[in-house]
Amino acid sequence: MRIPRVTVLLPCLLACGLASATDRISYYMNGEIHVSVPGEPDGKPLTTGHWDFKPSWSKTDNHLVFFRRLKDNPDVLKWITAIAIIDTDGTGFNLLTDGTHTDFNPTWTRDGTNMPLWNRKNPEKGSFFVMQGKVGGKPGEEVALTDESYHTWVYSTLVDGRLLVSCAHPTQGRGYYLMTRKPGGTPLYERIDCELAKKGLLERISVSPSEKKVCFEFMTGFKFKEPGHAIYIADFDVQKRAITNVKAIANEDEKPIWFAYPRWIDGESSVVYHSTETGKGQIYLYSVKDGSTKRVSTNAGAEYRYPHGEAAPN
Repeated sequence: MRIPRVTVLLPCLLACGLASATDRISYYMNGEIHVSVPGEPDGKPLTTGHWDFKPSWSKTDNHLVFFRRLKDNPDVLKWITAIAIIDTDGTGFNLLTDGTHTDFNPTWTRDGTNMPLWNRKNPEKGSFFVMQGKVGGKPGEEVALTDESYHTWVYSTLVDGRLLVSCAHPTQGRGYYLMTRKPGGTPLYERIDCELAKKGLLERISVSPSEKKVCFEFMTGFKFKEPGHAIYIADFDVQKRAITNVKAIANEDEKPIWFAYPRWIDGESSVVYHSTETGKGQIYLYSVKDGSTKRVSTNAGAEYRYPHGEAAPN
């Protein structure tokens, strides 16, 4: 059953100050994919009987792309996964890959094509490269957009078709880039300038719908570790390729707690993310207007992760 979009939340939620958003979100709860309005009960999951992670909502047509863990391992980088799509009403389940790879953190193009994108591990090097599929695609039809010989990881996308990536480019060096896709050819990498990136790693970057802002995780230093990231928002100038006016909104002192996966909802008025500050993973909503933060997940005993805004790809 489709969960309706609402414009006014239940009076009791408003009275409690739990709900200011009208966008729905998709998220993981106890290994299953859910869709609901922040602050409302979870309802029935879209997927059951599996471990399904990190849903991303297409710009149009209400598709979710996510990855399904098929083989567990204490080392996350040794998981075996498959990329899948399901519609937000629970129909249209479609496996895009054959479940023999380590495929992680999918997103979507924003250029009107609704192409799912994800990161695939090179098992020999341990680095990742970017893959592209299509709605209704079959395993084996996916194509590589970047060279397997060096690391490229897609975080987010732009309306003009470019991808926001991190890359260990063989000639341009490590950094964050806007990448122009050239299937069958060599992508164009244009470096993004960010002063904060000189101090540490920007992770799980998400471009806002207007493409004027970004939210992301940050950790001081250049050796990835988790937990202990801060959550930031910042201005983003696509033309100048610059991230400026950075502002920490959660865990600025980088306490060893899991704060992760910030995503825009309601345009640019709010950011959702998950945190294990209370022990279990819970979803929080940060208001850009007044700087307030509220927990919007409703089951304190469940494990929530990876919230994602309606019709707002990473």
